[in-house]
Amino acid sequence: MRKVRAVLVSAVMVLGVSLTLGAAPAHAERLAGVFKDQSECERIGTQGISQGWWNDYSCEWEGRYRYYFLYA
Repeated sequence: MRKVRAVLVSAVMVLGVSLTLGAAPAHAERLAGVFKDQSECERIGTQGISQGWWNDYSCEWEGRYRYYFLYA
């Protein structure tokens, strides 16, 4: 089950990056992570700000994938 989940998460991340790069305007944020829980997405987003990795972030629910996407 873990292997299936790992493959699924990897596939969702690659698909998300592909969609983001293909349809994103020049000023768009980059995909920084994919999470099952909103709380985990928010935690990593906040950690990224405190570590200086990015200045702002947003966690967006993608219902068709059933994951939260962290854009920074």
